[in-house]
Amino acid sequence: MTTISNNIVAIQQKIANASQAAQRVDEVQLLAVSKTKPVALIKQAFLQGLTHFGENYVQESVEKILQIKDDKEFDRPLTWYFIGPLQSNKTRPVAENFDWVQSVDRLKIAQRLDQQRPEHLPAINICLQVNISGESSKSGTTLSEVMELAEQVQDLPRLKLRGIMAIPEKSDNPDVIKQQFKALELIYKQLQQQYSDIDTLSMGMSGDLESAIECGSTMVRIGTDIFGAR
Repeated sequence: MTTISNNIVAIQQKIANASQAAQRVDEVQLLAVSKTKPVALIKQAFLQGLTHFGENYVQESVEKILQIKDDKEFDRPLTWYFIGPLQSNKTRPVAENFDWVQSVDRLKIAQRLDQQRPEHLPAINICLQVNISGESSKSGTTLSEVMELAEQVQDLPRLKLRGIMAIPEKSDNPDVIKQQFKALELIYKQLQQQYSDIDTLSMGMSGDLESAIECGSTMVRIGTDIFGAR
């Protein structure tokens, strides 16, 4: 408990320092990436005040979500984000159990989430994933296709387009990372001009958190620095 508590305090301070340095007055949301971590560790983070959790693997995450729903120690609702690559044959359990999907990279995935979202639940919040580095090994739509995909997704009634998400390339050169973040920020601002619900720029992890916040990130995704190595 002490380790996770200390880790959370350290990350929150890091976010606060980066926000102050960037002269940001808006809050940057901490998304705790709990993939591969057991419910016991999620509970520790929850007891330290965290309620936003990100998952990558469909079966594992749904099992945890259902287990936590039956656990009375979780006395406040959690907000669940699916942030991993999503195959079209696995969209139904995501549509039925998650509040957010930040990895929508093509229209087919958006359409299936829209069709499979239960009527008794609010529209699922989504971010379009952008392959900002152009690496073939990464998921995501291209910068040139983002606006078209946003227009298509905006017409789906069971989805609510909230913003974009990206993972920059691994580089020892901070200028390379910052250049990619700035390109993403530009697209984000263009989306804000066209759509009223755009409020989420999900970029930045442990190693590039400061640069991401400097470039306008509203949400940073932190796993290892909270829960420890996988």
